[in-house]
Amino acid sequence: MEQQTMTSGRPLGAALKPRQLTMMGLGSAIGAGLFLGSGAGIQAAGPAVLISYLVAGTLIILVMWALGEMAAANPDSGAFSVYTAKAYGPVAGATVGWLWWLQLVVVIAAEALGAAVLLATIFPALPVWLMAFVFIVLLTAVNLTSVKNFGEFEFWFALLKVVAIVGFLLVGAALLFGWLPGVQSPGLSNFAGAGFAPSGFAGIATALFVVAFAFGGTEIVSVAAAETAEPARSVKKAVRTVLWRILVFYIGAIFVIAAVVPVGSEGLKSPFAAVLEAAGMPGAATAITLVAVAALLSALNANLYGASRMAYSLAERGEAPRLLASVSKARVPVVAVLASVAFGVVTVVLELAFPELVLAVLLNIVGSTCLLVWTSALLAQLALRLRADREGTELPLRMPGFPWLTVFGLVILAAIFTVGFIGEDSRPQLLSTFALVALLAVANWMNHRNRKVAPVRESSERAKEPVLID
Repeated sequence: MEQQTMTSGRPLGAALKPRQLTMMGLGSAIGAGLFLGSGAGIQAAGPAVLISYLVAGTLIILVMWALGEMAAANPDSGAFSVYTAKAYGPVAGATVGWLWWLQLVVVIAAEALGAAVLLATIFPALPVWLMAFVFIVLLTAVNLTSVKNFGEFEFWFALLKVVAIVGFLLVGAALLFGWLPGVQSPGLSNFAGAGFAPSGFAGIATALFVVAFAFGGTEIVSVAAAETAEPARSVKKAVRTVLWRILVFYIGAIFVIAAVVPVGSEGLKSPFAAVLEAAGMPGAATAITLVAVAALLSALNANLYGASRMAYSLAERGEAPRLLASVSKARVPVVAVLASVAFGVVTVVLELAFPELVLAVLLNIVGSTCLLVWTSALLAQLALRLRADREGTELPLRMPGFPWLTVFGLVILAAIFTVGFIGEDSRPQLLSTFALVALLAVANWMNHRNRKVAPVRESSERAKEPVLID
């Protein structure tokens, strides 16, 4: 019998299995940003981009520990939005929740179009608009059936990406050690001398801002914890398993690419394909393109799930229309799913009608959202952990090195924000995101003010009614 978990007083299904949660956490960090975007970091910093990935990887480990601690103690589909509300008040929590929801629904459109465009390079006869529409319809159907189906679908998506990374690492190791017949090893010449960091510290700092976004999406584990059987145990296992694997896969893959593909090479536009071609692997470009399509569809699937659960949680707390909290017999927030995907569909239509205009602007506005969500998670964990320790509350999972590691994570985020504001390309994105946060904060403050005034008015009206005496 399917278990239930109570989230904000309403039942959601709790059919996600520990293996699905673990693979979801791993798969959410291995996306198109790694398969297609890793070359941008190497171009900016050279092989020294490894330092940028180590710093960003350390940050995401700290954020996952913080989220894991809070999710194990209080599994909730609102996750970091709820934790921020508990720590700093409902306006702050609602602002973070709406910010994340807006990011996901915009990214859903980007991922549907991105997957369609990539697949069109292999099958040019298929219209991009039709493929994007089919992807959205299919993954909406997956999200509407049951959380169990979503979890299984995402498990196999993530497993495909993990297998691709493991295979890539094996081929890369064989290439570097000279074990491939007829193929000369490039060695480690790219790491020698000034070639390791051709742009110096400035390049490493610039790459840090670029690569930080590659880890975006890992926070969805804290949202999914609410629909997992034995959430405390499942979250502990997912956090401990995912952390070291993320570093191994990311650092391993970037090391291989940096060693094989020199800075300035055209191969950095599709770095995984460039390595496989250097290893003499036929059909490398096609294979990597298909894996990248799978990565985008996996992210679309997970982001639709995350957006719907956040909308559901906001509605449960009175921060969104109550209709979004409607739950089907399969324990799925159907209206929240449809509302989240509707925004994505409209965005796709507008982008197809006005190419490189609508979606580019929306992505620029929500581009830095993940950094603000991670900041809110660390700040919430800092406040809630201090409160729990002060009150003597037992926690199922405790972040090690508290409070120093939490503070260290905030210092890393401050450094990334500083680099972003210094850079001419990244500054407009940060300013746009901060402007959006300000608008959301004002809207949520007005919502709370109106909700407080309404009961007072109702009480006054009742007081004016005549008292009838028999």
